[in-house]
Amino acid sequence: MLLQGKKALIFGVANDKSIAWAIARLFHEQGAEVAVTYAGEALEKRVRPLAESINAAAVLPCNVTNDDEIRNVFSELGKIWDGVDIIIHAIAFANKEELKGTIVNTTREGFATAMDISVYSFMALLKEGQAMMQGRNAAALTLSYYGAVKVFPSYNVMGVAKAALEASVRYLAEALGPEGIRVNGISAGPIRTLAAAGVNGFIQILNHVEEKAPLRRNVTQEDVARSALYLCSDLSSGVTGEIHYVDGGYNVIGI
Repeated sequence: MLLQGKKALIFGVANDKSIAWAIARLFHEQGAEVAVTYAGEALEKRVRPLAESINAAAVLPCNVTNDDEIRNVFSELGKIWDGVDIIIHAIAFANKEELKGTIVNTTREGFATAMDISVYSFMALLKEGQAMMQGRNAAALTLSYYGAVKVFPSYNVMGVAKAALEASVRYLAEALGPEGIRVNGISAGPIRTLAAAGVNGFIQILNHVEEKAPLRRNVTQEDVARSALYLCSDLSSGVTGEIHYVDGGYNVIGI
């Protein structure tokens, strides 16, 4: 029970294939009290039954492009919790048109959308949640991808956004460290999720990584969840500002 007594707020559950859902389920099994958010009424139909299956303390709407909705999440949690120990940010988005061809086709609007939802939202969540995390040896975790540092076909603006997200991890770790709040990221290998389906040529990437990664397999949602457990538990009490790879070792391969 590595998270006994901890209170974990999880953003980004879309369905039962979501990495965020694997994290929520494992955290619950390890003793955490979990609250879950959903983005819009369409997703609520999928998310609420999942949240109820782990006796979630709260299931709240949150469009992360709206500061009022973010503020409302913490306001509602403040009515039932005395603080927040863990925040999971598993949110990323780019328009499908931006994930085809090359990055030179990126529009100004598409760039702004990807950066707002995929990057600024992490800062916005910690800005609003900071007061509830202070003095609790709290941890925040976001999800990245190797496309932040190496070029992958059609990943385009999302690669730029993930690079900005990884830089944000470092700056947030320094800003919140004096308050005992740790901030880390996981760079997960390709996994079949709703979000990944929007990347043109994703199946080819999946097959290539399976063939070339040292472990000769793709990672699973559960692989990522177990590393999230480490990074959000007291086992990693001295770790902050890190991007932790969970990709079967693919990132160490040259040719």
